[in-house]
Amino acid sequence: MAFESLAEKLSQTFKRLRGRGKLNENDIKIAMREIKLALLEADVNFKIVREFIDKVSKRAVGAEVLESLTPGQHVVKIVNEEMTALMGGTQAKLSVSPNPPSVYMLVGLQGAGKTTTCAKLAGLLKSGGKRPLLAACDVYRPAAIKQLCVVGEQAGVNVFTIEGSKSPVDIAKAALRHAQSNLNDVVLIDTAGRLHIDEELMAELQNIKRAVNPLEILLTVDAMTGQDAVNVAETFNEKLSIDGVILTKLDGDTRGGAALSVRAVTGKPIKFVAVGEKLTDIEVFHPDRMASRILGMGDVLSLIEKAEQAFDEKKALELEKKLRTESFTFDDFLEQMEQMKNMGPLSSLLDMVPGFDKKKLAGVNIDERKIDQTGAIIKSMTPTERRNPNILNSSRRIRIARGSGTRVSDVNALLKQFEQMKKMMKQFSNPNKLKHGKLKFPF
Repeated sequence: MAFESLAEKLSQTFKRLRGRGKLNENDIKIAMREIKLALLEADVNFKIVREFIDKVSKRAVGAEVLESLTPGQHVVKIVNEEMTALMGGTQAKLSVSPNPPSVYMLVGLQGAGKTTTCAKLAGLLKSGGKRPLLAACDVYRPAAIKQLCVVGEQAGVNVFTIEGSKSPVDIAKAALRHAQSNLNDVVLIDTAGRLHIDEELMAELQNIKRAVNPLEILLTVDAMTGQDAVNVAETFNEKLSIDGVILTKLDGDTRGGAALSVRAVTGKPIKFVAVGEKLTDIEVFHPDRMASRILGMGDVLSLIEKAEQAFDEKKALELEKKLRTESFTFDDFLEQMEQMKNMGPLSSLLDMVPGFDKKKLAGVNIDERKIDQTGAIIKSMTPTERRNPNILNSSRRIRIARGSGTRVSDVNALLKQFEQMKKMMKQFSNPNKLKHGKLKFPF
């Protein structure tokens, strides 16, 4: 998970600080050395680390901290504020053109996930009420245009292509005209990449920039490449004057050095982060929330936003009624599971819970495939069986197990869990039991 090793080391340092009643300058010096090492091990740029430690140290040895009743907490607060500032301070929003369409040009090296990110960003903008158009301007990489068409269709977004054209500039200009005549208010240009930066690539990107005058140039970089990602961002910024950065594969980067260095080195904000393989796995980047997550303070606001996006309010009210009337079925259960899956991987959701210690899960296997297995079992039932599981005799259970590729024992376990859950929900729907604390958990 992103920042996992850094968060763990910082947590240990802060725990020691909080455990002391008063702090002296030597205590803070030792803590700063530990934080410095943690940041360097996270592959954060050396100059950035030095400047960061200097800022924190100057504030931490002031009277505000040393004379405080809770000096350890004050140091954590200072680190949180400086880390937030390091990553940009506040959310950097996309610029919007007063005369649509707003044109955004995505650039980056090959393998950074640029094409998929185009579709992810288009899907995100579409969910916000926009009508995006994807422009396929990578005419070199085999199947690049086909890939964009596939992910564009999955995101429910149109893709503009010119069959047989080898001119990215012509395609970009034609896509802009197409958007204007078809009332698309956003155009996302997927450009070609290379394995390494070269003059030919930069010349082509500069030509596209001159031809369509994009509102913003967004650089897509692979967070897992660490310090290399920062070097790539610096070079692209020098050649193209980028407006923002999209960090991909952040969920696979346990160190997090790129996220903490890019803004400080280039002066350009991180605008979005991709945190998974699904087209919905893209988030607006909030420096303050990310800093809180790194320091183990959780990210409640992002958790709430994910829940609001995943859960339909009307369906939630219908579910509440079903719980009160005890008419909750396997169809309802399956629907709730699907909505939970839309919130993202369980491990990433746990990172947003304040004070959650993932060490407590050490040795516990969180197998999210179990959710898919449960879904397969339910989908192997007939509509009648889902509404009335009491009719599931042994022969029906054998059929369901075969149809879902599971064992009869798995089917039996699910039926038992479902009945236990219904009993518990029945208790929660009784206000008198809630009031007098007479809940009885069946497991």
